[in-house]
Amino acid sequence: MKIIAAARRVKVSADGHGVVSHAGMGLLRELADLTGLSAQVTAVLADTYKGPWVYAPGAVFADLAAAVADGADCIDGVGQLCGDREHVFGAKASTTTMWRLVDERIDAAHLPKVRAARAVARAAAWAAGAAPPAGQPLYIDIDATLVIDHSDNKANAAPTWKKSFGHHPLLAFLDRPEIAGGEALAGLLRAGNAGSNTAADHVTVLEQALASLPAGWRPDPNDPTAPTVVVRSDSAGATHRFARTCRDHGAGFSFGFPVDARVQDAVDTLNLGDAWYPAIDSGGDIRDGAWVAEATDLVNLSTWPAGTRLVLRKERPHPGAQLRFTDADGMRVTAFITDTPHGIVAGQLAGLELRHRQHARVEDRIREAKAAGLANLPCHDFDSNAAWIEIILAAADLVAWTKLIGFTNTPELARCEINTFRYRVLHTAARITRRSRQLRLRIDATWRWATAIATAWHRIRAAFP
Repeated sequence: MKIIAAARRVKVSADGHGVVSHAGMGLLRELADLTGLSAQVTAVLADTYKGPWVYAPGAVFADLAAAVADGADCIDGVGQLCGDREHVFGAKASTTTMWRLVDERIDAAHLPKVRAARAVARAAAWAAGAAPPAGQPLYIDIDATLVIDHSDNKANAAPTWKKSFGHHPLLAFLDRPEIAGGEALAGLLRAGNAGSNTAADHVTVLEQALASLPAGWRPDPNDPTAPTVVVRSDSAGATHRFARTCRDHGAGFSFGFPVDARVQDAVDTLNLGDAWYPAIDSGGDIRDGAWVAEATDLVNLSTWPAGTRLVLRKERPHPGAQLRFTDADGMRVTAFITDTPHGIVAGQLAGLELRHRQHARVEDRIREAKAAGLANLPCHDFDSNAAWIEIILAAADLVAWTKLIGFTNTPELARCEINTFRYRVLHTAARITRRSRQLRLRIDATWRWATAIATAWHRIRAAFP
């Protein structure tokens, strides 16, 4: 039997000129300049220099954020990504300069100023077309995650509740269902043994998240016409102090609630009274095998803010799921509390339950953040890793704003997750040409999304006159 080798029709050599890979990373980097993110960070870090700088700190910060969005998970990787594209996007700082920005310049005193710089950039991005639809509530989703420390020598790394070792950051995302991924409002780096339901940490993250919103989009307890903001969390956020803080800031809340003996008694009462109503799915259709009911009058909620309601849900577990001791009659029972009054959300109880269930999208936001730098905290110092968290959040924002401004008419790009977005947009190849003293970036015409990328680039530039 003869084996016929495939014909080698392509000759390979290392003598190409005027080409660049990962050309789409320049889109994020340019957006960082257009929103003023790089200029704002430069302004807040200027006092960390004793003399003139070679590379502005804001430019280094923007390079870090763009490279993290492009897949770099450590500062050394950022230096390689940026250095490989100097011939098209300009000279970049050395890896040592990048390390110094994270390790020394963004310290505990300057971290709040960097957060304020990101807030200014968000306001500019929203003014340019990235703002949520007017008149609709804003939903802030708060959740924690574990970041494993594989070296066992990073500051404040500790055993976690999952028997691992690392850190336990608490994050806040603004839900943006029109794209895949939300806007990263705030993040608090915590020790690995930090409690899941620590009210003080939730309060801190909420206040940072509200401060990150543009001034005209923040809630105001003294202004009934102010924008509506609802804070969603799982049962870790269901503390009296956190609920009161939401109320004090003019924000509503929707928190998971533990299914304790009181809730189980309420379930029995509701079953006897046949007081369950069908649940609905995201399209408004009845959800098969799921029901909701209100138990506000069946459980004492006097210690919670006035107007707090308790809503229960029961659903048939998916095939193969193991029942818990809190489940009743073969049904999976969950509960949440909210201060949203009657008649506000379409669908009444079913609409409230659907709104709370959509908090689960924060898991996708965290998963995407872990695919863009959050899975690895590269520094030994705690404050330096906190600065790295801010870079990750800035990277998530740049991707979100790029989709919201540039790809609104291209849903297959606006709604794809970060790995797919990298493949289709950020990692695209292009050729560099120079003519009449003008540098041109020519995206590969055979690439399926070449026209959409070029159009998005022009739309973003036009949005910032």
